Amino acid sequence: MSKKPSKASDESGNVTIDQKLIEEGTAQLSSEIKVLEAWLEELAALDDGDAEVIAARKSYNDMLRSRREMLNSLAKQAKLQAV
Repeated sequence: MSKKPSKASDESGNVTIDQKLIEEGTAQLSSEIKVLEAWLEELAALDDGDAEVIAARKSYNDMLRSRREMLNSLAKQAKLQAV
């Protein structure tokens, strides 16, 4: 069975994440952000009065905000670990 990189704690009790996981997570989130932005661009061209379009736009905007927050958190974690 292979050893899976995971979170650990440093001497001060702060949570650390394997650098490889940070890089993979950053790449995945960046990819998802691009897809969501493209979907939102497509929705922008559609009827603003359509309830399904409005619901999709809200959902995709919520997902986009969430992905950006996660990406920001990963960037902060990477910066902390680099110190």
